[in-house]
Amino acid sequence: MANKNHKIVTRFAPSPSGFLHIGGARTALFNWLFTRGRGGKFLLRIEDTDQKRSTKEAIEAIIGGLTWLGIDWDDEVYFQSRFDQRHREVAETLLRLGKAYKCYTTPEELDQMRRKARAAGQPMGYDGRWRDRDPAEAPEGVNPVIRLKTGQKNVTTIKDAVQGAVTVPNDQLDDMVLLRSDGTPTYMLSVVVDDHDMAITHVIRGDDHLTNSFRQTQLYKALDWTPPTFAHIPLIHGPDGAKLSKRHGALGIEAYRELGYLPEALRNYLSKLGWGYQDHEVFSSRQAMEWFTLEGIGKGPARFDLKKLENLNGIYIRSAEDSHLASKCRPFLEKELRRPLSDKERIRFLKAMPGLKERAKTLIELARNASFYFADRPLSLTEKAEQLFDDDGQELLRRLIPALKEEPSWEEQALLDRVKRFAEKAGVKLGMVAGPLRAALTGSHISPSVFEVMAVLGKEQSLARIEEQAH
Repeated sequence: MANKNHKIVTRFAPSPSGFLHIGGARTALFNWLFTRGRGGKFLLRIEDTDQKRSTKEAIEAIIGGLTWLGIDWDDEVYFQSRFDQRHREVAETLLRLGKAYKCYTTPEELDQMRRKARAAGQPMGYDGRWRDRDPAEAPEGVNPVIRLKTGQKNVTTIKDAVQGAVTVPNDQLDDMVLLRSDGTPTYMLSVVVDDHDMAITHVIRGDDHLTNSFRQTQLYKALDWTPPTFAHIPLIHGPDGAKLSKRHGALGIEAYRELGYLPEALRNYLSKLGWGYQDHEVFSSRQAMEWFTLEGIGKGPARFDLKKLENLNGIYIRSAEDSHLASKCRPFLEKELRRPLSDKERIRFLKAMPGLKERAKTLIELARNASFYFADRPLSLTEKAEQLFDDDGQELLRRLIPALKEEPSWEEQALLDRVKRFAEKAGVKLGMVAGPLRAALTGSHISPSVFEVMAVLGKEQSLARIEEQAH
């Protein structure tokens, strides 16, 4: 467990019943930024008490997603199920102190309560029928649950770091179950005990947990424990203001990796979903750690916009170091080519990076744009590229080949000068030569600078491609 001497201790506590979605990733990120910026401790706790819904694949996806995103945690990964004996002991202590009781209500009776509440247009709540009843009246063959004896008078107020003071009348909070009839602890009990035992100082989570916090606060009071500071973050909506769904791009974090987003760009974008610092749009995680405050989180839902993420990713691609970008993009390029790159091709890819990264917003786009450098000969031409090979275009290329063979340096500027002189001598504009030259080299009518392409391909490969298309 955590060392209680740390001033700030936070946790990210996902349920492993599904993959790490974009909202969960942002919650983890906000906890991480808040803690790392204050020299505190950030813990990862997998809340796997519901063994039927918890899967190994989901646990691996959560851990893998956080790791790829660049969010690290302190200590080992904690699994809530390992502490179930401690959770049961706390429930038994409350029972012994008279702050909890055994409830023998049958499933049929609970179903009746639900129907009655629904008919009256009221929220479903347990009616407390076993709260002060003599256990001697317990029916045979019914295993009881243990319920918290909730305070029924006055109100419960949470001083939330994001939402402000939020109050609910206690008579709206029924006596929640602590232990199920099979003796297993409920989420509400487990999370309170674990947060206390781990010395969690701040619980930063989605505002869909706000109603849970009232019940959890009652449990803290019953145990004479000090509640943590709660900070409930508004949920993420789509750009149209509707609840975020797959049509808005609400995918698992692993999908953004597969779509070619850089983790540093996604961290930057998620930081801005519901929080901001002055007018800064592009900033490092180190800066975000320094600037991040709970008071800076907005009270309204943030809007997820895939186009804005894409544009931001493009900024990060353009500013990335060529070697870093080449290593990140290589798996996408090899998937595009359906083969691994040779050592010689890796060098070519790195050399091509300055021109390629100016025109891509994702690593997939970058890989597709780069694929012509490694295409098998003869190149297949796009329809627009073929249109550049009229009789004049082919004739110009045939006449250009001897001039190019004479070029000794094969550097970008030297090639530009060489082709310029050729165009002047031929009495045509540079573009009349560059168009068919680009098509011959790349198979397309668009690419980085044609002279950059030639420099990257090298003399032998460039001349081979030109000769194949010129004859």
